[in-house]
Amino acid sequence: MTTPREFLKARDFLLTAKNYREAKDEFVWPTPAEFNWALDYFDTLAEKCANPALVYVDDIGSVEKVSFQRLKERSAKVANLLKTAGLKKGERIMLMMPNSIELFESFLGAMKAGCVIIPASTLLTPEDIADRVVRGKVRCIVAGAEFAQKVNVGTSSAGISVHKVSVGEAQKGWIEYSEADSQSSDFRPEQSASLRDESLIYFTSGTTAKPKLVSHTCRSYPIGHLTTMYWIGLKKGDQHYNVSAPGWAKHAWSTIFSVWNAEATSFVYNYSGRFDHRKVLKLIEEHEISTLCAPPTVWRFLLLEDMSKYSFSLREVVSAGEPLNPEIIQKVKDATGLTIREGYGQTETTLQIGVFPGMNVKPGSMGVEAPGFTVNVLDDRFQPAPQNAEGAIAIKVKPERPIGLMTGYIDPPHKNAEVFVGDWYLTGDVAYRDKEGCFWFVGRSDDVFKSSDYRISPFELESDLMAHQSVAEVAVVASPDQLRGFVPKAFLMLKPGTVPSRELALSVFRFTRDKIAPYRRPRIVQFMTELPKTISGKIKRADLRRYELELRNRNARDENEYFETDFSDELRIQGK
Repeated sequence: MTTPREFLKARDFLLTAKNYREAKDEFVWPTPAEFNWALDYFDTLAEKCANPALVYVDDIGSVEKVSFQRLKERSAKVANLLKTAGLKKGERIMLMMPNSIELFESFLGAMKAGCVIIPASTLLTPEDIADRVVRGKVRCIVAGAEFAQKVNVGTSSAGISVHKVSVGEAQKGWIEYSEADSQSSDFRPEQSASLRDESLIYFTSGTTAKPKLVSHTCRSYPIGHLTTMYWIGLKKGDQHYNVSAPGWAKHAWSTIFSVWNAEATSFVYNYSGRFDHRKVLKLIEEHEISTLCAPPTVWRFLLLEDMSKYSFSLREVVSAGEPLNPEIIQKVKDATGLTIREGYGQTETTLQIGVFPGMNVKPGSMGVEAPGFTVNVLDDRFQPAPQNAEGAIAIKVKPERPIGLMTGYIDPPHKNAEVFVGDWYLTGDVAYRDKEGCFWFVGRSDDVFKSSDYRISPFELESDLMAHQSVAEVAVVASPDQLRGFVPKAFLMLKPGTVPSRELALSVFRFTRDKIAPYRRPRIVQFMTELPKTISGKIKRADLRRYELELRNRNARDENEYFETDFSDELRIQGK
């Protein structure tokens, strides 16, 4: 098979674009008639890339460089194994593995076979697995042997028979992944791939409701992530490290499609147990990582160490997954001289807004619309909002729909009518846009609230609180208040070695009175040992809101909860 010229032309244009203005004005989405990214593009890299496709590192000291040729052959064997097992084009296959070499072989192999891939986190419970099997109409599961028991429990409770492939130790009733060894390293599909064919299904994080099923095609992620590649600033031969667990959209964003679209190397660290920020920083230094993508939570962990002690080879550093606090950007720049560039997208999309290579960073800004996208802020009538006015972030889908956008929600289907309105796709997030076209994140539409008729952005307040020397992570929610309707409450996780106390609470309140306007400063703080999060690591503010409402309804308080009014005498001394 030959690589569609349109795809390479668009890819090469973004790799060589002189600046954002050129990329934005001249980029055109490629639309080849038929396209199987794994066969038509990835396999061609075996003949042209001298750099490894993967550099794999784990906690027991393994370091393995995997060539494009090896992945081409191994993924073909997996595709033939799936075909032998009876899997057909369009049937759905769930992948549940850690960051292993077999994961990438299976991902590419399933794509070659025309199967629809459902990536799954290894942290799923049997109940989660049952839900995904039923709602996702899964026909096959490829999983690490260490997860076989909960897969068996989940599929049994779902009452559905599926093919199961075990990676590692043999399991009763499972196909052994090692059977792929005897398969042919040449795979030929029985049917060609249309750009409209379903290719990936993701379950959303479920921060505010039950996870939704997002459908992507043979074009929306493989081709759509060309602009994500441009945002990261990837170049041919780079060694890119994306700190992300398998099973989530960000893993495909930046560990698979973006990096290989650029003919670069994907660095993979398969760690067990808790995230070790010191180990990660050493690996970034030792393996001469050139580009790094990490979510805000990881950046906060990395800053627990003095990053200035390391000799990095980094050229580009970016962040996505959740909004990044300006405080973090400044601390990383002070330590390394590098400026983190922020990017915004969703499971439903590829990179749609970002700070692109060569641009001046406005700390706190999400950046500007990506090449290939028309993005705006809409008012309540779904019309473009005035400059600096808050509204819904929306992608224009008419008259031309950007490639890097989902087909729609499979489940629940009624959600499509809520997000596709007129000419627009509504992201569910609130922002405003300044005179230079930069977007400024306010919050999820479900999270933003009013206090005494003032609109409160949890994200902005969280960014302010992150500047306190003892705070490691923070989540702000609305707390019911008889006088103001709602007041901000801050749930605080402290840095290691810091102990919750009345004195520390007073320090936080003094800090907020010095730094934050009275109408928006938190009136309640609560110290937490951990914040409720989805298995993808996003804070579940809906859980915190329910917890807070229940506390107030009972007129109760937590032992580590403090009200500003507890410190009336001390704060009055300051004359504030």
